This record gives sequence, structure tokens and C-alpha cells, in this order.
Amino acid sequence: MSKKPTAGLTRRSVIKGMGAVAGAAAGAGAITGFPAIHAAEPITLRYLGTAVNQSADIAKKCLEDTGIKIEYIPVTTDDVSRRVITQPNSFDVVDSEYFQLKKLIPSGNLLGIDAKKIKNADNITPVFTKGELPNGKKIGDQGTAPKKVFWLEGSAGTKFASSPSGYITLIPTTYNADTLGIRPDLIKRPIESWKELLNPEFKGKASILNIPSIGIMDAAMVIEAMGEYTYPDKGNMTKEEIDRTMKVLTEAKQAGQFRAFWKDFNESVNLMVSGETVIQSMWSPAVTAVRSKGVPCVYQPLKEGYRAWAAGFGLPKTLAGKKADAAYEFINWFLDGWAGAYLNRQGYYSAVLSSAKAKMEPYEWAFWMEGQPAAQDIKAPDGTLLEKAGSVRDGGSYDARMGGVACWNAVMDENDYMVRKWNQFIAA
Repeated sequence: MSKKPTAGLTRRSVIKGMGAVAGAAAGAGAITGFPAIHAAEPITLRYLGTAVNQSADIAKKCLEDTGIKIEYIPVTTDDVSRRVITQPNSFDVVDSEYFQLKKLIPSGNLLGIDAKKIKNADNITPVFTKGELPNGKKIGDQGTAPKKVFWLEGSAGTKFASSPSGYITLIPTTYNADTLGIRPDLIKRPIESWKELLNPEFKGKASILNIPSIGIMDAAMVIEAMGEYTYPDKGNMTKEEIDRTMKVLTEAKQAGQFRAFWKDFNESVNLMVSGETVIQSMWSPAVTAVRSKGVPCVYQPLKEGYRAWAAGFGLPKTLAGKKADAAYEFINWFLDGWAGAYLNRQGYYSAVLSSAKAKMEPYEWAFWMEGQPAAQDIKAPDGTLLEKAGSVRDGGSYDARMGGVACWNAVMDENDYMVRKWNQFIAA
């Protein structure tokens, strides 16, 4: 999965609460703030992940603020899993999705992250820790909801803990509620349901994401919307349910419904910009990228709800010494506000809402997070005009979007069977 990279971070004052605990534990290797303590002895962190949070700007700002050099290793979602399981000594920090954890944690190759060393641990949004919005509203938890895999039994645990253990699997970086992207100028009518993805009206103009464990979730949303079947858990299908799902997709493919099956962020952008597709699986920042090119594109709220995903930083079991200290420092810095604000400005959501808010202009926060009309023009981090004053974010507020989550990306118990069937569908 290669969602679009973007940029940088900056320092903020030491956070109270968990910061005090972290400072007290400095002798045990905890992190103590962001002065450039590594300037005399530069440390390089090898950052494995998809392109979501990787950018030259982040690396540059990190080096300025901490003296830590970031070396990006951009790979696909599947390659992230492969590297964690087979080559844990080939990276120092991994940016992985929560749905991958059921495959990764049993390998024993990821450390439980010590919550005492994370200054903003207590401020991570309850979407991750409790499966609810900050206002207490419960959200959908079909699939691999982060709360199910957030805690490890211990620092070297290979099983998830059902209650807070002090050891975190991944420190969240970004997450979002995904839906379909559309070209309203080419469709020219309202789109309100997932079932439109397989509407023959869009024959040869539709596209679906070709990452099996995610694409099948989109397919399940479509099939439920069509009234064909209701899944007890779209994120954990039986073999019979997988067969049912793939039969519908294969028939649609053979009828010429799909223009493409994309794996890469830029592929999805190019398909929409060119008009080769008018409706497709999409990610919010990809919609933003299309708009930034002056092409109309809407991240369409749908009545059946959203499919959500979440990513976070993990640490390999081989990490130790100064590299481990630097990795914790980098993670703390990432959560400290600037990065969250930067990613919010591209349509992602940040793990610590309060620190990100402090780094955004009030009108930006109102537009991106509160669903209010833009008080002035909304620009991307690079200055590109995204929305003119008066526009409203697709899907509205954070509470409306995340509150509308129906399911989360997942790895099924029958994952191997599902992948075989998916590959047969792609080859059909």
C-alpha cells in the first residue's frame, strides 16, 4: 500500500503527565525532550513502511530538531509484513497497519513499546484504546479494530492483552475512514451507496483496490449494500462467505465492470485525474491530490458507513542501545503536534488530537476536524490550493466520519484461502 507521503514535524514544550514519568525514567533509556542531543553523534534510523508518512520534509525537520537522520525504506504493505517476519534486523522503526498485527505479533519480532516512555500515551485518542470517539460514542468494530490489538502481554509478548498492560503494539501515527472516490463532473448525479461501485452504468469506469485483505472489505460493503448478503463480521469471513464474495466480484469483472485494480496511491490518483475511472476505492489524501491538480473529485460519504484503517510505529526485537533511545525520541516527536497537524491538513487523522490542534490555525482545525465551512482558502502543506473559502470537507467532522465507521481493515482467520481466491479473481 503506498499512500502519499507528506511532510515534517517540529518541537513543542514537554508534555505534562506522561512526560514527567518519562523524564523520571531517563536513566532507563526514556526520552527527555527534543534538543538536538544527537548532533555530536548523528544516529540514523531506518524507517520501513509504505509512503504514507515518509517525506523529505519529515526527515529534514527531524534532523534539525533532534539530530536524528531518517533513512526511508518505502515498500508495499505486503513487503512490510515480509520484512518484519523474515528480516527484523533490516529496520529500526516500522510503520505498519494494525490489521497486519495478527500476522506480525506471533513472530515475536516486534517489541512491546513501553508506554512509560511515550509522553503522550495518555492522550492517544480513545478510538485506539477504547473503540470510541472522544465524546464516548462507540464506533463499529468489525474486522481488526485497533482496540483489539493495542496491548501486548509483555515487552516480548507474542499474544495480545485484553486490557492495558503497559506495552503497546504500535504507537498510532495516522488513521482514516475510507469510502469511494468519485468524479462528480463525469457522473453528474448523486452517489449515496457502496453498491454503485458495481452499477453497470459505470462499466469499464470502476476500479477496486488490489490489496486482498482490504479490497475484499470494500467488496463486502458493496455486497451488503446490494442486499445480497449480511456478514456477521466482514473482517473475518468463512470460506463460504469468501466464495460468495469472490463470485460476485468475478462476475462483475468478466462483465467488464473494472478499468483497473490499483495497488499504489499514485495509480489511484492518475486513474481519477485522467478520467479512466469515475468511481473507485480510494484514500482521502488521494482525493486531495486529485483536487490539487484542479480536477473535481469527491470522497463520497455513503449511507452504509466507512471502512476504517489505522497505522502506527512498531519497534523490532533487535533494537537496543542508542538506536532504541533515538527511536523512542522520534516517536515522541512525531506525536508532539506538528506531524499530526501536517497530516491532518492532507485528510488523515492524527493520534493525539490536542497536540495537533495546537499546531493548526483555528480556521484549519474548524475545516478539517469540525466539518465547518472554510473561513478562508484551505491549502496543502506545500501551499497548493485545496479548497476555496466556504467549502466543507467531504463527510463533515471528525466525529461524523469516524463515528460512521462500519468495519476496520483486517486479516481473516481464513486469510490464506482468501488470498488464493482473490488472486484467482484478479487472474480471471
